[in-house]
Amino acid sequence: MTEVVVDADRCTGHGRCYTLAPDVFDADEVGHSVVLVAEVSGELEAQAVTAEKNCPEGAISLSR
Repeated sequence: MTEVVVDADRCTGHGRCYTLAPDVFDADEVGHSVVLVAEVSGELEAQAVTAEKNCPEGAISLSR
């Protein structure tokens, strides 16, 4: 299992994470990322990795 964390202080709401990984991330009321599934594997892990690589602020971290 891989743990998914978003640094709320770094996230500015570009929305790439919840666009690329809608089963793992969603948006709050101002468009900042929130984690829907904190521990992922398989397809959800693949989505989380894609989101991590595409976050312009580097606000997403994955712990394996």
